Amino acid sequence: MTDTAISPDVKQQGRFDHIFYVLRSNPVTLIAFVMLGLILFCAIFGPTLAPYDPLLTNAPNALQPPSLEHWFGTDNVGRDVFSRVIVATRLDLTISVAAVAISFVVGSILGSAAGYWGGWLDIVLNRILDTIMAFPLFVLAMGIVAALGNTVENIIYATAIINMPFYARLVRAEVNIRRDAGYARAAKLAGNSDLRVLAMHIFPNALPPMMVQVSLNLGWAILNAAGLSFIGLGVRPPTPEWGIMVAEGANFIVSGEWWLAVFPGLWLMMAVFTFNLLGDGLRDMVDPRKRT
Repeated sequence: MTDTAISPDVKQQGRFDHIFYVLRSNPVTLIAFVMLGLILFCAIFGPTLAPYDPLLTNAPNALQPPSLEHWFGTDNVGRDVFSRVIVATRLDLTISVAAVAISFVVGSILGSAAGYWGGWLDIVLNRILDTIMAFPLFVLAMGIVAALGNTVENIIYATAIINMPFYARLVRAEVNIRRDAGYARAAKLAGNSDLRVLAMHIFPNALPPMMVQVSLNLGWAILNAAGLSFIGLGVRPPTPEWGIMVAEGANFIVSGEWWLAVFPGLWLMMAVFTFNLLGDGLRDMVDPRKRT
């Protein structure tokens, strides 16, 4: 008899081929991943790339317009805006990724359990999610950070809490639809436990719509962190952060120093735009039904 088993190397090669196929067939996704690579490069090597110390003040050079020496100009105390924008990428991306990761994991576990077993667990989870979503989410984040203190950790927790209902409800609906599907019943009849059926057969098929939600929430989490900093409840100055820089620069737009708010705002817009473009590509990459 011939051996029809597929080796792990072949499976891995097939996954890479599928990823490359998605990138080749969707130019928008390719552009989004190139932009994501630029953002990650700035986040990892930002402090090395910055031509000036982002915290170093230089009063004689205050409010200098963009030039060859200072590409994005200087702020009201002489700090180089380009250096601060680049260095701030790591902090904002860390807050976004950590918050979305926590909300994704917690929401997926709770939603999967509620959708698969139902009963009192489903009822209790729905009431909790209804309570969270009854508040305007940004206002709820403001209240959490104001109560716990405006530290980076508390901003991450607040952002994770307000994002968690999206994942819990989405995965609950997907699991609830697929728990009686033919492949799930076949896996159960083959002797797999409920946890294995849920984790290995049902949940992977619920991932594609969740990937779209992840990409959207990454951008929204960056906006949420920037918004909290803008109103004074986020990261404390003089730490380089896009929201703080926009808030400080807004006071100088009327007097003509537009670069203080425009360049951090453009960098923030580029990051959010990148994550919004990633959704469709990520969905196609993780969808088992498209790996043919």
